[in-house]
Amino acid sequence: MPSVPSVPSVPRPLSRLLWWGGLVAAAGGAVLCVVGWYGISGERFAERQLPYLASCTVPGAALIVAGAVLLVGAALLAPASGPGPGGPGEHAAEGTEEEPPAASSAAPSSEEPPLRVPGGTLAHRPDCPLVAGRPEAEPVGDADLDPCPVCEPWPR
Repeated sequence: MPSVPSVPSVPRPLSRLLWWGGLVAAAGGAVLCVVGWYGISGERFAERQLPYLASCTVPGAALIVAGAVLLVGAALLAPASGPGPGGPGEHAAEGTEEEPPAASSAAPSSEEPPLRVPGGTLAHRPDCPLVAGRPEAEPVGDADLDPCPVCEPWPR
């Protein structure tokens, strides 16, 4: 009987999207703040500084805050055991130590041997979306390949 996790698992692309979106937003906000500061510093009168404040500094600060919120969201979705968003063990439920090995050692969804693309460096399950329907995919055989991060054909 398969075990049901108590916390719904979050797909890796979501935490990666939050992570990279947060970094881009924070960096863009920092650039806008620097541009606004540079513009304000060149003006002597307050009425000539307001356009820089309104068009660069305030939106830049808002982007920095939004980026920080996205980075915190990505950190909360990815457990602390992984080396950042998208790390191993991301699908593990909190508070359960036994589930990550059981999830990674699950039997493949197909009884066929793992596949590879000619010249590729990754081994895939036959139903992996990266090789499914590709006629040039061939069995791995004795080749020493890394497991596909999408389908994880065998435990690491």
